[in-house]
Amino acid sequence: MEDSELWAVVTRPLSPDSRVEVPATVTEFLRVQEILEEEDVRFPRVEYDGDRKVAIVVAAPSPCHGEMAGGLTSRIYDAAKSVPGLDANIRGRIYSSFKRSNLTNRGDTFTKRNWDGAIRYRSLEGNTKMVAVEVGLSQSYESLRAAISYSVSALRCSLGIAMCITEGDRGATPPKDLAIEQAELDLKAEVRNNPYGPLVLRGCTLFGRVSKVLLETFRQGDDTCLPNTLLNPTQSFVIVQDGHYAGHDVPPNLAEVTLGDCIPPHILTGNSIRATPLNFLDEEWFEEIFQIAIFETAVERFSDKHKVQPA
Repeated sequence: MEDSELWAVVTRPLSPDSRVEVPATVTEFLRVQEILEEEDVRFPRVEYDGDRKVAIVVAAPSPCHGEMAGGLTSRIYDAAKSVPGLDANIRGRIYSSFKRSNLTNRGDTFTKRNWDGAIRYRSLEGNTKMVAVEVGLSQSYESLRAAISYSVSALRCSLGIAMCITEGDRGATPPKDLAIEQAELDLKAEVRNNPYGPLVLRGCTLFGRVSKVLLETFRQGDDTCLPNTLLNPTQSFVIVQDGHYAGHDVPPNLAEVTLGDCIPPHILTGNSIRATPLNFLDEEWFEEIFQIAIFETAVERFSDKHKVQPA
């Protein structure tokens, strides 16, 4: 593997949330994946896009990425489970899953991707993928769009929801004489004053100002939608703009998310309860979870920078 560009990327240090695309054959991808599994390496992990013939090296997620993906998925799940009048048997079949690996193999085209979160429906016929969730931080919009399109076009999820977080510049080195306990106290004060950043610690920006958070929905155009179709959003809303919440006028169900998105079409056919909006978005919830997410990320970055400073 010494001459492998993919292996070189896998074995070099990667910043949290990094995604590096490398041209590679399926054989090369499978060999690298096998080595990582043999060595029980959790991160980085590798994915493969068979349509573009590229391997995707995925670094460990930051707390911000994990908190927002988990929080958004759980919020939709809770909204679906709490719909009044929903049959208890149906309610019990709705569940959430996270970080699941998904494979598709169409003739000579092999693809493997992980989703951040999903709502699924459990039945005797199997587990049906219903809603997929993807969150991008330090990830290009096109890369995020490709990831959510795969879940909808190839995996046939009813709905895809993508959150794209754009963070401003950060950098500098935190002071060596600052203990982690004091850093946490100072960062808590920062996040109270700047819930969308920047979080600055003695001149060191540990989380940049959030210039934009975009929340979008994706659906198949029709039943003829090809597995490799790159979809356009059906709804697109700016939730944060230039460090301030901007979602006051955004419909809490993004103008289209309903109970029917979490239940297969043949369940409750003709029952108006399927059209019940899932009102999962509100400012108080979003700001609280976002504050936790960026605070934990800033603390992790401080700790990482502290560890690598020379004595």
